[in-house]
Order: sequence, then C-alpha cells, then structure tokens
Amino acid sequence: MTSARDEVLARVRSALDGVEPAGPLPAPPTVTPVEDLVGLFVERVEDYRAVVTRCGPDDLEATVAAALAGGSAVVPPDLGIDVAGAVVDDNLSAVELDGIDAVVTRARVGIAETGTIVLDHAPDQGRRAISLVPDLHVCVVGVDQVVADVPDAVALLDPTRPLTWISGPSATSDIELDRVEGVHGPRTLHVVVVG
Repeated sequence: MTSARDEVLARVRSALDGVEPAGPLPAPPTVTPVEDLVGLFVERVEDYRAVVTRCGPDDLEATVAAALAGGSAVVPPDLGIDVAGAVVDDNLSAVELDGIDAVVTRARVGIAETGTIVLDHAPDQGRRAISLVPDLHVCVVGVDQVVADVPDAVALLDPTRPLTWISGPSATSDIELDRVEGVHGPRTLHVVVVG
C-alpha cells in the first residue's frame, strides 16, 4: 500500500524526469564594506533633498551648531551633546514647538539602500512630536548605525516601540504633481553622519 506522500513524490520524480539541472547556484552576495555602506547612505539621503554633513566625534557639537545657524532648537532629554541655547523637551505643547526653529535628535538606525533614517523615540531621540513640528530636523547618525537594507534595520528594531521612518524632508504632491515640502513634518532635514 502506497501512502499519499509516496504518490506525491512519485509524481514529482516523473515530472522532473529528463529535466536538466539549471546550472550552478549563484555565488552568495558579498558583504559591503562599512565605508561603502556609509557612502551609499549619504548618497541616498542626499537624493531626497536632505543636507548631509560628515564629521568626527570631536567636531559633532560644532557641526550641529553650524547646522542650526543660530536658530532656536529643542532637544530630547538624553541627546548626549551640548546644543547651546537649546530647550530640553519636557512635553512642550504643539504651539510651543511651533515657535522653535529646529529639533536635534539621534537616530536608531540608518538604511544605506533606501537612505532612510529610523527613530524609535528612545531618550536620545525624544517623543515623536518634537521630530515632526519644528521646521528643521538635525539628525545625528553614527557610522556604526548604518545598515545595508530594510531587513537588517528591522532586525535591530523593537516592534513594540513607536517607529518613525524618515526618507528626506516632509513632502507631498497635489494632483498636478506640484511638490510641497513641510506639510507633514520638517521642511528641511540635515543629517550629521558621525565617525
């Protein structure tokens, strides 16, 4: 007595009878060196009309200050760098945030393939409102935070945390495809890549 399994396997063998193998398997993908990932990340972020500045850890505070160009700023409670004159967010209202020129945050991860930055709103990134209301978002991304693609990023993210995925400044288009920036978030994105 033959089982259903044996019947199925017999049909598969019969169907494959005389079929030539497709050839050798393709070589596994090569691992992209970190510097190439960072270069691709910078290129893709710039494609979204964002400003990108690279600096070393010792120049981070000066680079952030230059990006702010003297404007007012709000920072999350645990940003980890000094931003002269910045207001630390303590649940500022939307009206108060609207009166501030910029926000400075860290990021959880940067994705090279898509030029996307992901915030998980940890204490160095602050709550979602501060990254959406001010007109300029200065976002600090370490070279060690840049990953190759979306699956690599998802593997690092906690799905129970609020996630904000940023691909360039906020933009939308009307029915005639006229691009308008700053409708749903910051009009300008300045990414500082450190390392």
